[in-house]
Amino acid sequence: MARGKKAAKELSPEEKLQQTLVPVEEQPYPIPENWCWVRFQDTVEIMNGFAFKSERYVDKGIRIIRIANVQDGYLEDNKPVFYPIEAKREIKKYMLESDDLLISLTGNVGRIAFLNSGMLPAALNQRVGCLRFSNPFFKKKLLFFYMSRKEFQDSCIKNSKGTAQLNMSTEWLKQQPIPLPPFTEQHRIVSRIESLFAKLDEAKEKAQAVVDGFELRKSAILHKAFTGELTERWRKEHGVGLDSWEVKSLMEVASLQTGLMKGKRYEGKTVFLPYLRVANVQDGFLDLTEIKEIEVSPSNIARYSLKRGDVLFTEGGDFDKLGRGTVWEEEIPNCLHQNHIFVVRPNESLLNSYFLSFQAGSKYGKAYFLGCSKQTTNLASINSTQLKGFPVKLPSLEEQMEIVSTITNLLNIEGHAKEAAEAVLTQIDTMKKAILARAFRGDLGTNDPAEESSVELIKAVL
Repeated sequence: MARGKKAAKELSPEEKLQQTLVPVEEQPYPIPENWCWVRFQDTVEIMNGFAFKSERYVDKGIRIIRIANVQDGYLEDNKPVFYPIEAKREIKKYMLESDDLLISLTGNVGRIAFLNSGMLPAALNQRVGCLRFSNPFFKKKLLFFYMSRKEFQDSCIKNSKGTAQLNMSTEWLKQQPIPLPPFTEQHRIVSRIESLFAKLDEAKEKAQAVVDGFELRKSAILHKAFTGELTERWRKEHGVGLDSWEVKSLMEVASLQTGLMKGKRYEGKTVFLPYLRVANVQDGFLDLTEIKEIEVSPSNIARYSLKRGDVLFTEGGDFDKLGRGTVWEEEIPNCLHQNHIFVVRPNESLLNSYFLSFQAGSKYGKAYFLGCSKQTTNLASINSTQLKGFPVKLPSLEEQMEIVSTITNLLNIEGHAKEAAEAVLTQIDTMKKAILARAFRGDLGTNDPAEESSVELIKAVL
């Protein structure tokens, strides 16, 4: 109960108790009768960090725990920085201990994480707060769960200052009320939360595996499609073999249209029309959340306009952006495209647009584009000549339609499974929030009303 030595001597035990308990009018919500409200400063010692000088960083020594390390429930140890071990005495005040609870005070305020012993020796950097358990009446894990509540983290954000970047005050945190159950009830609450969370985490792991595996399953489906495996039975039924497939360059079965350069100057009358950017063209779908307009002369509109059935390819960017082929279904009337997007217009009597789109997005297509692309660090690009040279695997148009239909059906099934798994993940997060909210209202079914009040626990400590 850090109130100062002089104040402590002047107060009687009953006065100190009343000073520790939160008045009824300041209590956020009702709790069981054998619980009580105290403040953070009466539960833990709250410390601020130090502005360590980066020029003194070394390869090994005292690990500096910075704001970037404090994530939501854990500490991230990527790219650690260290202070000289011989500086331990001069920064003694900021040295951390195992199981210190750390909280972010800047940016994503309210994030918390325990410091584990494997990261010691460690020191506290500025804008990271440390909650050290100075009194024995509050279980560490229970405080962690309380601060993990959405309501608490929302309060941290609401009571922080700053516009470009939020900053939270430890002085504000010290005054925040916190419900204190009897000590044995604290153990039961933690045990119940951990048990419920363990079951939810098991379900979450399975659901996450479905979500994470979607791209692998999609890739496997496309691989089977363009090695002929997917329509093997169809070919037998129609009396054709895999040798009926041809390979032709893209320019033999389609035409290519380049796009409009942004910022081009025109003389005379111009109009503004919607246009597609690289950000709009994804792998197999369009993101039309934000559509911008571009200036163009009326005489150039037809030259850069999109038509239903056009297949859109991005010029480049990250490695995974190469070979993205998305079919335009005239989602936006009178839409143009910029010069970083190539438009391929298939000869409809030879090549199906969706067949080309799927093939470009398969391992076969991506390997071609990556193999002939111009590459720099984490970036790659292709030009129109390389795109025209794409060797298209070309079965009959009838078999192309069968392949497109089969791929679409299989991907729909996989997509529904992914959506269901994502819904489960959202539901699990919602359930965890509900469990934490109930836990600190005494609604988990663990409280024993006959148990001695937590006020007696405080009296014993005082």
